[in-house]
Amino acid sequence: MSALATVAHVISRFNDTLGRGIAWLALAMVLVQFAIVVMRYVFGLGSIFMQESVVYMHALMFMLGAAYTLRHDGHVRVDIFYRGASTRAKALVDLAGVCGLLVPVCVVILIYSLPYVRSSWAVFEGSKETSGIQGVFLLKSVIILFTLLVLLQGVAIAARAMLTVTGNAPAPDDKGAS
Repeated sequence: MSALATVAHVISRFNDTLGRGIAWLALAMVLVQFAIVVMRYVFGLGSIFMQESVVYMHALMFMLGAAYTLRHDGHVRVDIFYRGASTRAKALVDLAGVCGLLVPVCVVILIYSLPYVRSSWAVFEGSKETSGIQGVFLLKSVIILFTLLVLLQGVAIAARAMLTVTGNAPAPDDKGAS
C-alpha cells in the first residue's frame, strides 16, 4: 500500500510544482496588458501579437492550473454533508466522485478533443491575423494536457481515498507543501 501513497505524493507534488509555476502567468498577463494599454493610449501603437499573448497566457493559466486547483480542493463542491462527514465518508465521496464523475468527463473531453487538436496540427493552425501568434495548434493542444493533468490528480485523490477507506491512512496530505 505504500506504493499507492508514493504515487499519490509524486502526482500531487508534480501538480503543485506546475501550478506554482503557472501562477506566474497572472503577473505576466497584468504586465503585458498594462504595456498594451500604455502603447495604445500614450503612443498610439497597437500589437495584435501582444493582445493574443494575453489570451494565450489566460488559457494556459486556467487549463494547466486546473489540476493544481483540484489538488487543493479549490473546485466547486456542495459541502452540506461533506463538511461534517467522517474522514472515511469523505474518502468514499472522493472515490465515488473521481470514478463516477471526474474520469468519465475527462475521457469524454479526450475523445472529443483529439480530432479537434489533430486537425489543428494537420494544418499548423495559426492566428487569423497576420501579425498574430501562429501557434493556435499549440494552444489547442493544451486541452489534452489539461485532461491528462486532471486525470492524474484524480488518480492521486482516488489513491489517497482508497488508502483511507481500507484503513491504511496515508500520511497527511499537506496541501501547502511543494
